[in-house]
Amino acid sequence: MSLQDELTTAQRCLDELARTIGRMEREVGGGLEIRRVRSDTEHLRESLALLRASVPRPRDGALGGALDGESPPDVVIVPDTPYDSALWAGAEDEGLGAPRDRRTP
Repeated sequence: MSLQDELTTAQRCLDELARTIGRMEREVGGGLEIRRVRSDTEHLRESLALLRASVPRPRDGALGGALDGESPPDVVIVPDTPYDSALWAGAEDEGLGAPRDRRTP
């Protein structure tokens, strides 16, 4: 199940919870306990809405097609030719340890 499906399922569950609390409120009245449960349910709704807004929307296609009028992502072409070796002059190989003439910290 995708993340979007999970979020939709959570939204449906929260909607059902709100309906159930409404029915319970009609039966037991509007006491402190039921008001707290209703308030907690509303906080969950707000939190889920914030979560939904922060999750990136899925894209169509392998390269991520455009949705809702968005422009498609730019394609960057990487040449097969080797980079200029002067670009790497003076650089150390990270992760391979210090050179033989130097001690590691």
